[in-house]
Amino acid sequence: MSIFSRLSDIINSNLTSLLDKAENPEKMVRLIIQEMEETLVEVRTTSAKAIADRKELQRRQEWLRREGAEWEQKAEIALRKDREDLARGALMERARLDAEVETIDAEIAALDDSIARLSDDIGKLQAKLKDARARQKSLVVRNRTAQSQLGVRKQLHRASIDDAMGRFEHYERRMDDLEGQVESYDLGSRSLADEIAELEANDKIDAELEALKRRLGRTGGQVAEGDAHRDPSDPPKGSGN
Repeated sequence: MSIFSRLSDIINSNLTSLLDKAENPEKMVRLIIQEMEETLVEVRTTSAKAIADRKELQRRQEWLRREGAEWEQKAEIALRKDREDLARGALMERARLDAEVETIDAEIAALDDSIARLSDDIGKLQAKLKDARARQKSLVVRNRTAQSQLGVRKQLHRASIDDAMGRFEHYERRMDDLEGQVESYDLGSRSLADEIAELEANDKIDAELEALKRRLGRTGGQVAEGDAHRDPSDPPKGSGN
C-alpha cells in the first residue's frame, strides 16, 4: 500500500488528518513510518550520489586546469622558438580545456543547488519521521489501554457474569430466609438469663410504684387519714384558701 506518491507529499502531509481518516490509525502510522524510512534511504542515496558526482567533477576540473596550464607553457616555448603556428595550436588546446572547465563549473553549481535542496528535504523528512514515531508510541499505548478496557467491559457485560450475580443474590435471599427461621424458633422461648432480667425489672417497677405512692401520701394502698372523705375538688390542706 502506497500512502505517498512522492517526497513532497510526505513533507507537505498532514499526519493528523491522515490518522483521523484511517480505520486503523496504528496500522496507518506504521505504514507511514515504513514509507518515510524507505523514502529517507532513497533521498540519502540520491544525495550521496550527487556529492560523489560533485567530487568527481571537481577532480576533472582540477586536471583540466593543470592541462590548460601545461598547454600555455608549451605555447610559450613554441613562441620562443619562433614557432608561432605551434604556439597558436597550444593556445587553442588550452582554450578548449578552459571551455570544458567552465562547463564543469555550471554542472557543479547545479549539483550544489540539488545537494542543498536534498539536504533541506532530508531535514524536513526526518522531522516528519520523528513526529510519526512519537505518534506511533502514543497510539500503541492508547490502543493497548483501549483494548484492555474493552475486554473488561465485555467481561462485565457477559451473560455469565450477570447470571452469577443473580445466583449470588438468590443465595443471599436464601440465607436471609434461613436466619429468619432460626430467629423464629427463638421467639417465645426464654432463657434463665431472660427470667432473671425480668425479675430485676419487676423489682425496679415495684420500687418505683412505692415511691410514687409515698409522693401521693398513700401507704399500703390506703389513703392518708383525713383525706378519705375530702372532696377531690377541695383544695389541699394548708393552701390558705
